Amino acid sequence: MRVLRSVCVGLLATTLVCSAGPSLAQTNVSETHESLLIGPGDLLRVTVLRESDLTQQVRVRDSGEVTLPLIGNVQVCGFSAADAAIAIAGKYVEGQFLKHPDVSVFVEEFATQPVAVLGQVVRPGVISISTKRSMVDVIAMAGGLTDMADRHITVERGGNTHGLEEVFLSNRPEDALNANVEIFPGDKILVPKAGIVYVLGDVGKPGGYLMQNNSRLTVLEAIAMASGVNRTASESRARVIHNANGHFEERELPLKDMQQGKAPDQLLQADDVIYIPFSFGKNILMGTNSIVAATSSALIYAGH
Repeated sequence: MRVLRSVCVGLLATTLVCSAGPSLAQTNVSETHESLLIGPGDLLRVTVLRESDLTQQVRVRDSGEVTLPLIGNVQVCGFSAADAAIAIAGKYVEGQFLKHPDVSVFVEEFATQPVAVLGQVVRPGVISISTKRSMVDVIAMAGGLTDMADRHITVERGGNTHGLEEVFLSNRPEDALNANVEIFPGDKILVPKAGIVYVLGDVGKPGGYLMQNNSRLTVLEAIAMASGVNRTASESRARVIHNANGHFEERELPLKDMQQGKAPDQLLQADDVIYIPFSFGKNILMGTNSIVAATSSALIYAGH
């Protein structure tokens, strides 16, 4: 049986004492999942140090209680393992069964609970798991990421909106597998849509390009993805249009200087539009609104 978490409570000094084994105590899992609460159907191992007869493996009932020797029913539903250990130790003291109980609670198995996988996966929805799984496994169960997926994934821990965690899932297989991010029953996974940068005008392959490489893309990288500037282009009139909450700001791009290393390459933001005019007159006069409108019919390219 795999133990997911353990907490030891000593009431002797009314302080919380953690005595989990090194394999758990030295990981981030026990630190970052204290918001994961006990629920009906969870399987617990309750241990009282030096009182082997009181050690029990118990399943949490629908009422949220467990029944333990001497003290009877104890409410643990909605508690963390630490709080459950405190509550149980307190019952032994109140009943005058033990003066200084050292109680530990291990959550050996969580009841089957859904993990919601939302956003840019092939089959968004809920997946039921009864124990921790790697994020790679859970996303695979949802059919994997779509071509439009951003690699910065948000995980909501156990329904705790204050426990949001951003995880970067590398597109390098070895890095993704080694990340070993763990998903627990009751978590939610949100895979957002990747940002898009548009390269329009006199380039080899005009269109929209997903910011899949760590959500970072520069002007020269975007133009390279668009197969470069055509020989007929008017590079001196190149410009970038930035969408600032619906207000479009336009600035000139020193494209030739960038290409020659005389000016620094510039980072782009999602929804930025690079426009490289044609050398003949009517396209040079193309205004900001017309350029932005053209993005609605642009082809979107992924997988760079």
